[in-house]
Parts: sequence; C-alpha cells; structure tokens
Amino acid sequence: LSRCTFPPSGSSVHCAFSGGPESSARLILARAAGLSVTAHHVDHGLRPSSSDEATIAVDIAQSLDIDCVVHRVEVDASHNLEAHARAARQAVLPSAALTGHTLDDQAETLLIRLLRGAGSDGLSAITPGPQHPILGLRRHDTVALCDDAGIAPVIDPTNVEPSMWRNRIRNEVLPLFNDIAERDLVPILSRTADVLRHDAEFLNDLAAEIDPTDAKALCDADPVLATRALRQWLTRDGYPP
Repeated sequence: LSRCTFPPSGSSVHCAFSGGPESSARLILARAAGLSVTAHHVDHGLRPSSSDEATIAVDIAQSLDIDCVVHRVEVDASHNLEAHARAARQAVLPSAALTGHTLDDQAETLLIRLLRGAGSDGLSAITPGPQHPILGLRRHDTVALCDDAGIAPVIDPTNVEPSMWRNRIRNEVLPLFNDIAERDLVPILSRTADVLRHDAEFLNDLAAEIDPTDAKALCDADPVLATRALRQWLTRDGYPP
C-alpha cells in the first residue's frame, strides 16, 4: 500500500476488473485501503471462454466482498482489434474507473509511443495518480499478492498474441533490452517517462500564456512554445480537430 496512490480511505470507487492478476491485486489493495469498491468486468465476447472468464471475475470479486457488474459489448474485430476493444470498454465503464496498470505497463507504453513517433507529451506515458493506483508496483508483485490471497486469476490468452505490439514489446523487446543492458530496464524507462512528463507540464504551462489566435504572438514566441500553444488550441475540444 505504501507504493500505491489510492483515494482516501472511505472513498467510493469503481474499478475496471478483468479478473487478471493486476486487476485482482488492485481489488485486494483497494479493500485494504478502506475503499468502498464496485468492480466492472467487460465481456468483449471475442473468445468462446469469455463468459466463463466473466463468471470467474464475479467469483473473485465476491470472495473479496465486492460487487461486480458485468458489461457485455460488441467489438469490431475486422481491424485494429486492440483499439476497438479499448473503445468498447471505455464506452461502458464509469468515468474515472481505476485501472490496474503497473510499472511494467508504464515502460511498455513508453516504448510503444516511441515507435509511433511521440514527443515528450506522449512519452510521458501513463500519468500517476488515484486513477492508476498500482502504477508503482511490478507485475510480479500482483501475481505474488494473488497467490498470497489464494486467488487464481484469469489468464488472458491474448497476452501472448504476437499481432499486438504490446505483447511483442513485453515478451521480446524488453527481455532483449534487459539482456543488452545487463539490468532490469523497467524502472529506468519509467523514470524517463516521469522526467519527460515534468518537462512537458512545465512547457505546456508556458505555452498556455500564448494566444494561439495571435499570429504576431506566435511569431515572437520560441518555436517550441508556439507549437505547443497551437497544439493545445487545436486539440482543446478533442483530437483530431
């Protein structure tokens, strides 16, 4: 709990809950933090076993004295399955639902966004805080916590599907990088995301002082800040403009 960022004890929270090790550990810790928890499991219907996984998720939640709401959605699996599944989840989950992202997810997210050509805002990866309460934990911590609690979490077979970038980064790229560097790079990459986030926040605050509709103000500003001012203006009501 000392490495978690849960809301204050007594708060009511909604948790996205797959039934996997990370989300199960988050429920265990949320209860230990004194929170009133409602779990939300999304059944995407993409695998024959999805209804069984929903049942297991409900059983896990009930074993922790937590109510679990099951949402069943339809997902366009024709292309970009991961993005469509994420959009379907977000459409039914309560706003600000707590996620189970860990430090390993943080490092993977930075590398994914680096491959996509992101700048410092994108490379800031997942923003720490109450919505991502176990971001300071490692994935193996969550597995150990489930073992200690006697919980057999759902194992998602798509976590080894090589068509998804995150899986190849998790299972191929990071192990190779660790071997080359002869050290565990997850904490280092996560620290890099923190540094870039602080830099981006500072630059964005400076850019917010520039009127993006004033051509002269943009010309007089440093190009770095002028670009950020324009980006903030164009994306203020959602991306793309």
